[in-house]
Amino acid sequence: MPGPRFSICVFCGARPGLNPTHAETGRATGAMIARNGWRLVYGAGDVGIMGEVARAAQGAGAATLGVIPTHLITAERGKTDLTQFVITEDMHERKKVMFMNSDAIVVLPGGAGSLDEFFEVLTWAQIGLHRKPIFLVNAQGYWQPLETLLAHIVTQGFADATMLGLYTSVPDVVSLEAALRTALS
Repeated sequence: MPGPRFSICVFCGARPGLNPTHAETGRATGAMIARNGWRLVYGAGDVGIMGEVARAAQGAGAATLGVIPTHLITAERGKTDLTQFVITEDMHERKKVMFMNSDAIVVLPGGAGSLDEFFEVLTWAQIGLHRKPIFLVNAQGYWQPLETLLAHIVTQGFADATMLGLYTSVPDVVSLEAALRTALS
């Protein structure tokens, strides 16, 4: 049986956040990945939005690759029942393994870790290290302050306006699915 055609890296919160809609966005993302026959690549945790994405993807039959550093196995309740479960030495290696095993990057609501992951792949794109599509899921306007900040960085001369074209902001999972299908075709 052939493997998944594409792998989608999802960066998102290890906490559920205060808005229950974000957990639903996570579940919808996992189900959408499975529905398209894609593989989920994510941080291997079974907590927060991260756990919602993984359980939904698994439940709908998607292949899953989870990558977790040794120091987070307990805190993020490493989900060992995945198709593939990789343990890394540190966060840097985690991000690298996730990135290298994906065809597109999706950023759902999350905290400082999700911002770190987004900025790393955005910076790599900015300096020409990759051309993988990056999608920011601005569910219920969650990432609007970030998008305002990125525009501010450009208007203040700390980045070229082309930086804003290195990612695509979508309002929901329906729009994400359409954008992923276009980007991966």
